[in-house]
Parts: sequence; C-alpha cells; structure tokens
Amino acid sequence: MKLRLLHFPLSPFGRKLRLALFEKEILAEIEAATPWEMDADLTARNPAGTLPLLEVDGEAVICPSSAIAEFLEDLGQGAALWPEDPLERAEARRITAWFDEKFHREVTELTLYEKVHKRLKRTGNPDAARMRAGQHNIRIHLDYLSYLADRRNWLAGDALSYADLAAAGHLSCVDYCGDVPWDDYPAAKDWYSRMKSRPSFRSLLADRVGGMAPAKHYADLDF
Repeated sequence: MKLRLLHFPLSPFGRKLRLALFEKEILAEIEAATPWEMDADLTARNPAGTLPLLEVDGEAVICPSSAIAEFLEDLGQGAALWPEDPLERAEARRITAWFDEKFHREVTELTLYEKVHKRLKRTGNPDAARMRAGQHNIRIHLDYLSYLADRRNWLAGDALSYADLAAAGHLSCVDYCGDVPWDDYPAAKDWYSRMKSRPSFRSLLADRVGGMAPAKHYADLDF
C-alpha cells in the first residue's frame, strides 16, 4: 500500500498525523502543500479544498485528519494510539476533540492564522483584537493541560495517544510564533519538553514557512 500525506507545514492537523505516522512506523511519502493553492485535480478529489489529505495507492483520498487518524489505526501497525480500554479510549477522543475543535477555535485561529496565514495569503494585517483574545484564551487551555499533565503520565492516561499528538500539533504551531507562555505553566512545559524530545518531533522542529523564522527557542529541546 502506497501512502502519500499532503499537508501544510504549520497545520496542527497535519502535524498530528505526521507524528502518528512516525510513532506507528508507517511508511508514507510526506509532501508539503498550500491549502489555498491546491491544483484542480486535488480540489476535485477533495471538494472541501482542505489539508491534510491522505492518498492511498494514488487513487483513494481520505480526509479530514480525524478520518485519516482512524484509517492509520485500522491498519493495525505499530503502537496503538487509541487506548484499548473503552473508557480510556473515550477520554483520549475527548481530549483530542478538545484541541482539534475548542483550542483550534479559541487559540490557533486567533494567533497562528492572524500572524502567518494572512501574511502568506497577503490578505491584510493581523487583527490585534483577535490576537489579544487568543493570547488570553491560551492561558485557560494551558491551565487545563497542566491539570492533566500533573495527574497523568500522558494527557489521557499512562500511554501516549492521539490526545498528546493533537495537543502538541496545535501548541507547536503557536509556539512557532513565540506565543506560548511556557514559563508560567511548568507542568505543561515539562509535558511539551517530553513531546519535543521524541524522534517523531524532529521534522516538525525543522519546518520553516514562507521565509518566517520561528521563535528562538522553538527547536531548542531545553527551551
């Protein structure tokens, strides 16, 4: 089976899947693309015009990231990223949705999209009010992440799961812009340091987008 993942480098959803592919030791061609510059063929195969998307054997297209994550898990290869226990699996799904929906709406869209997407798309200057809202909201989420990290080995329990990959995907994108106040949240910082030190994270730390340099500490494993 030949797999090709098309992703935007600073997409938290693409990053979640890139981490999953590495953690599960699934071979795939990983190709960067720009969601607002997709060619007609890809747009026809994914009418939503969104990334990431997974091509299977050059024919089938799977999207969005939640469906791709389920597909990768159903392959039965490598470490399981959904817990076997039904209650633990439900908890992992809940936290994954928290970051992919709530964090994305309240933080990622208000910070990363304002700073990066507008610049790359040349659609105007960042909206200062939206960025201030994002900077306020991230503290609420870091409080919650710290609560989880203080009480568990990983966010959803004893084992690494998609909950950790989703959270790390979003936070790493915002951290690229230097907008995560890590020093105020030591438990969250310690969890992210462990994530950041995993071999699966190396390609994320090497990402560079549109000539925009990341924050100085971005690729530093010791912050």
